[in-house]
Amino acid sequence: MLLPEPTNMDDPWKPEIYAATGLPLFIEAVCNAGASKERLEACVAGGSLVAPLTRRDLVLDIGGRTADVVETILSRERIPIVRSEIGGYFSCDLVLDLQTWETNIDPIGYPTLNLVEASSAVLSPAQLNKAIENLLPIPQVALKILRMIQDDTYNIDDLANEIKLDQVISAKILRLCNSAFFGKRTRISSIDRAMIELGDKEIIQLILPTSVEDFLSQNSNGYSFCKGGLFKHAVGTALISRRLAAITRKASPDLAYTAGLLHDIGKVVLDQYVCLSYPLFYRRIQVDGDELLSVERELFGVDHTNVGDRLAERWSFSETLSDTILYHHVPERATVDSALVHIVYLADLIASRFMTGFELERMNTSSLELGLQMLGLSMGQLPSVIASVWSSTISEASRTGFISLSQG
Repeated sequence: MLLPEPTNMDDPWKPEIYAATGLPLFIEAVCNAGASKERLEACVAGGSLVAPLTRRDLVLDIGGRTADVVETILSRERIPIVRSEIGGYFSCDLVLDLQTWETNIDPIGYPTLNLVEASSAVLSPAQLNKAIENLLPIPQVALKILRMIQDDTYNIDDLANEIKLDQVISAKILRLCNSAFFGKRTRISSIDRAMIELGDKEIIQLILPTSVEDFLSQNSNGYSFCKGGLFKHAVGTALISRRLAAITRKASPDLAYTAGLLHDIGKVVLDQYVCLSYPLFYRRIQVDGDELLSVERELFGVDHTNVGDRLAERWSFSETLSDTILYHHVPERATVDSALVHIVYLADLIASRFMTGFELERMNTSSLELGLQMLGLSMGQLPSVIASVWSSTISEASRTGFISLSQG
């Protein structure tokens, strides 16, 4: 269950994802399969805030309200809850052993708290430069295509010619085009044909994540809770950013998608150092509720937004993208395109609250109200916006196959 109830109970979109409509459907399906309702027992996990409570979290506390709805329905159906771990400040894994039918609930990342804490290690300029130099770079074709999008000067022939220069990316694009996600009856055997079949907008949404996947996935044990966690979070934020841009009409959806995909590139540099200090880092962020940027600066002497800004300069990103990378945690400081930075901030916030289990960060809500005002939205509209954005993100993620949202 991702949300407590649909905005329209009479005509819900995908009723199975809402607690109010999905849980009754699940109980009915189990009983239709031969179970006796009188013998059913429930194990409930989730609904955490994963940070200290503020007034803004009362609006964003979708998980807590979902848990309340679940408990109400189970009580009404007289199904006892035999194990429960709801609320609190941890995201949880709920596991069912299909051989013993026993359940187990573990806070995500909890076992690492028993490890010996690593001491902080402030990075020298030389160490930081070396870490940047040692990165697997983003492919040149991707950087060229990014600049085309930023300048809004590309056409379909330019895109096709650039893609064909990189055999690895071309192969990945063709494999995706011929996958079950797109359901094409005839096999696509060339980039030119793919451009005709899918169009330049669709191809862009395939090229960019395909191009940066190796870059964002070259480390996996620092910020990430799972393999490829940074990449999956980046794609999720990109999809949400594009949808928010379309809803608010405050930025180009293509540019918003690109900015969302690249907003956390600085984490790739720091990931190895987070890994070395993971127990301490985890405790500071997830248990003590300290703000991510301040912990990074304290432990490493630099934060991921500043490192990302250095990478953006190194790769000649536009001022618009650099501004978003630098200020996506504090969008009110943006100097180039404030609306775009607020869109990415809100997308990052939504992704961090609803796509849990991918990476360590939990976005601060201090800029939420200002951001909503900047985008012409109100706190009262936020639940409906989240529902709309989330349904679109699920559909897009499922269709392209870049991320699985089963962990959210």
